Amino acid sequence: MGRKRMEEQWWRGELAADIHQTLRTKELKLPMYKAHSPQIGMRRYFIDLLAVLSNRCNLCPTARHLAIYLLDLFMDRYDIAVKQLYVISIACLLLASKFEEKEDRVPKLEYLNNLTYMCSVNTVLNKKDLLRMELLLLESFNWNLCLPTPAHYIDYYLFASVGENDLHNGWPITSLTKVKPFMEKYAYYFLDFSVQDHTFLNFRPSLIAAACVCASRICMQIFPAWTTQLELLTSYSWEHLSQCTEMMLICYENDVKEASNIKKQVTMQQQVMGNQSHQTTTQVLFQQSTYHPLAQHSSTLSQFQSPVQDLCSAYRDSLQAQRPSNLLAGSANSSLHSCAALQASLQPSAQTLPIQMPIAMRVAIGTEPRHCISVACGSSYFSAHHSYAGGCFDS
Repeated sequence: MGRKRMEEQWWRGELAADIHQTLRTKELKLPMYKAHSPQIGMRRYFIDLLAVLSNRCNLCPTARHLAIYLLDLFMDRYDIAVKQLYVISIACLLLASKFEEKEDRVPKLEYLNNLTYMCSVNTVLNKKDLLRMELLLLESFNWNLCLPTPAHYIDYYLFASVGENDLHNGWPITSLTKVKPFMEKYAYYFLDFSVQDHTFLNFRPSLIAAACVCASRICMQIFPAWTTQLELLTSYSWEHLSQCTEMMLICYENDVKEASNIKKQVTMQQQVMGNQSHQTTTQVLFQQSTYHPLAQHSSTLSQFQSPVQDLCSAYRDSLQAQRPSNLLAGSANSSLHSCAALQASLQPSAQTLPIQMPIAMRVAIGTEPRHCISVACGSSYFSAHHSYAGGCFDS
């Protein structure tokens, strides 16, 4: 029973504090991410690919986040051909699953090949190619895959995310068991959002996890936003978290606005279709419509079906903080370029990845526009100034 508790829910065990302290010590030795990869424009696509593959394989969040972190670090060190990034991404996923999951939950090669085909990426991968790539990754990381990510901390912080003395809209919380599922949903939403923009790699993983909890409390209008208990548990004060929390809330606010615009467009389209149906003949009045405007946006809209409204206005009003007009230095154009255009624009990096493999593949990359953020470090959502974000991984 004790071993099962340590494997599945270590944050509830007697050694939780010791494990947390060990993770905090190891994160001080994490390499610094410099965002020097010539293929950084492709980063969002491959992260989405890893997210889809890990979800279809039912991998745990720690395996998914570790795979993304391995890919980020490896891309940051080498100039990699685009066609090789597919093999490297799958190899990172396999290594992370072997490190974080039980043996029977590690994806099989045949299943991964089928999934990549379903994702419009036809790859011909064999066991020899993947083993060669796994060895190259392990040598690059000195055979050390014990790299803490925000997903390694989130459950430990969520365990104390809501207390009996907290207030919701000024009233005591009557049922913690009803509030915690919403808190967990929000925290994991922010956790997954943190890997979509490489700007968050400037923060320590434990700080990102703590900021996920803090942003969730603000969105759920739980007061105070950061308690003494959470400060003692995470060793982060509100001043440490405010900048990272601010970035998360900006991203969330943009998603809420985008979801609202999508709902308005869907409503208008339904009204137009309804008006047109009155003008059709009786022969077509009872035909079913094959148009599903929400098919491509169901994952986005599903994030905002909770009863929580008014993003964080209550907390902002209490602080009497005004949002600076120049908070966003600019919106980054994250639309993915075609492979041909990207390969033509690649500049040689300090090192070239010495990989040559007989891998035949056809690349089909979607061009759905993505919304990344670019935050001016001198401004703050809560009228505060912080200059400690850069160089967080320096030991």
